[in-house]
Amino acid sequence: MANQQQQPKQIPNLVKFAFGGTAGMAATCFVQPLDLVKNRMQLSGVGGQAKEHKTSLHVIQAVIRNEGLSGLYAGLSAGLLRQASYTTVRMGVYTSIFDTYTREYSQGKPPGFFIKAAMGMTAGAVGAFFGTPAEVSLIRMTSDGRLPPAERRGYKNVFDALLRITREEGLFTLWRGCIPTIGRAMVVNAAQLASYSQAKQILLSTSYFSDNIGCHFAASMISGLITTAASMPVDIAKTRIQNMKMINGRPEYTGALDVLGKVIRNEGIFALWKGFTPYYARLGPHTVLTFIFLEQMNKSYREYVLGDKSGGGGL
Repeated sequence: MANQQQQPKQIPNLVKFAFGGTAGMAATCFVQPLDLVKNRMQLSGVGGQAKEHKTSLHVIQAVIRNEGLSGLYAGLSAGLLRQASYTTVRMGVYTSIFDTYTREYSQGKPPGFFIKAAMGMTAGAVGAFFGTPAEVSLIRMTSDGRLPPAERRGYKNVFDALLRITREEGLFTLWRGCIPTIGRAMVVNAAQLASYSQAKQILLSTSYFSDNIGCHFAASMISGLITTAASMPVDIAKTRIQNMKMINGRPEYTGALDVLGKVIRNEGIFALWKGFTPYYARLGPHTVLTFIFLEQMNKSYREYVLGDKSGGGGL
């Protein structure tokens, strides 16, 4: 009984879910242009336009010239809804499983490396399922400006996109590319946890880093590089499936393997990493910002609501 009374108060699961989504949405406001650039580059080989965009800078120049500065934020509403769904569920599920395992099965000790990876993969898969409709909307909205005016979908916002997709193409179209989306999420979460943990351990073993924001930033950027390389082939398959149109009544691709096969055959194997720079530039800062925001929200809640003055963010 005494041990139970000494245990620190826990942040409620609903609050964890809300903080996870809010942190992701705040980070998205900073990196949305990079997401747009990444999507445009991944789609630049579609329709026989393999050299539509040569570099990330070329994409940015083309968007500003043809769509204005605000064009870099096309699809922001879909990006925010994606974080409100995918990241809310992903972070909430992960922290809930992590806390339950630590409390019930490991006598307060953090779980081991492979257990963390399994938790991350599980949380990523669940979050990806709930986030796929927003993901489909985001891909279409960020790629719309590259199409000829007569072919543009012209969604007003993410809710208009969701309604029109459902009405014009059927409800299940909102989950088009769900399998590669889940696969990407599992790869991303497993790679992030594994590489972040290892990078942080190596950095802390040197005399140049201590366990602070600087170390977290460096470890996140290293983790982002490894995660980007591992997940991009799955991501490009997801992007093209979610953006594809029907050709003579048949879908452009039959699945993720068909996308990968056609990309390698028509554009070369390195096309699987097309958009690497903006993808990495987005993933690294987004990871850093998300966890910094989340740590601060958790810390404030513990201090001002739970009365825990220890200063830890709980991650």
